[in-house]
Amino acid sequence: MNLYHRPGAQWLAYLVFYVVLAAVPFVVSDNFLLNQLSTYGVFAMLALSISLCWGFGGILNLGQGIPFGLGAYGMAMTMQMQSQDASNPMPPFMLNNSLDRLPLFWVPFWNTGVGITLALVVPTLFCAIFGWLMFRARVSGPFFAIMTLAMLSAWGTLILDIQPYTNGVNGITPPAPLKLGEIVVDPYSPAAYWTVLALLVLATVVAKLMTLSRFGLVVQSVRNDAERVRFLGYNVAGYETAIYTISGFFAAVAGCCWVMLTQYVSPAQFDTTFSLSMVIWAGIGGRMSLMGAILGAFLIQGAQSYLGDAFLNTWLLILGGFFILVVRFLPKGLIGLVESALGRLSSSTGGKTDGNGVSSIRSRLLQQPGE
Repeated sequence: MNLYHRPGAQWLAYLVFYVVLAAVPFVVSDNFLLNQLSTYGVFAMLALSISLCWGFGGILNLGQGIPFGLGAYGMAMTMQMQSQDASNPMPPFMLNNSLDRLPLFWVPFWNTGVGITLALVVPTLFCAIFGWLMFRARVSGPFFAIMTLAMLSAWGTLILDIQPYTNGVNGITPPAPLKLGEIVVDPYSPAAYWTVLALLVLATVVAKLMTLSRFGLVVQSVRNDAERVRFLGYNVAGYETAIYTISGFFAAVAGCCWVMLTQYVSPAQFDTTFSLSMVIWAGIGGRMSLMGAILGAFLIQGAQSYLGDAFLNTWLLILGGFFILVVRFLPKGLIGLVESALGRLSSSTGGKTDGNGVSSIRSRLLQQPGE
């Protein structure tokens, strides 16, 4: 059996990978680099959410920037209100836009706990409602992808149009880091890095357990043949809505972490290019693999950080060309190379025990779907 498909080996790979990441602050003394690596963790969480929705659920979502952006704005509003007080409740940009009182929907963000909860619940609830309406109408495939892209553009336009409440194209820049009780989360500190890493680990464990569960098997069956699953009596729309909503929740968590690290949010988070980039991360790394998608995000964003300045706008063409090559010649992404290498290794060791090739056939039959 290919070692790549063994759950025990997969869990060990996750353990080694995250232990190495957890040790990074002990060897990296540059606070700016540590903050940059933390943002890579945010992107990895987004790639994970795309892998869960697209890779395992078969739902191509080109609008993952919606829950990410809504979560980011919710966290930014919370952090902004932490810097206001009863004598000065109005953020400066609202005064500049001639507002004379704090908008009603900003009031709950006075409370940090309520604000963070809303930053997670609102985008998740949106995904649940939007997903149910789409999947109940059996909108799927490229039609669903187009709908998510259109909805993403609509949200971006809305954020721009209600400038007095969102500061329009300038976005929201909280003047102080996030405060959790008496703790101030320095975005350039190891604590912030470990916080993002802990959330990424938690999301990975939950997603992995989900894919191995009965729910995950049904979702993957829906991806392969929705009509057959529907014929067997399963509520296909319900399963599709669930995996789409869970994916959106992970994106909302990533949005909150993003603002915690950058202290900034703008309509750029609803930009179509950003959402398409998430799909590229997962596609290049391997959308059928949670680990592959995570590694894809780290690889692509790391390359962009160090090569983007050299190639400027040409970088997008290079990235697009690389994506096309991977999709054409490596449909399982770069992680597929690891699967092939381990497959050859297992066949050269265990496959020789049976001259008729029975061991090789048995290994194929025992292979589990997607990592």
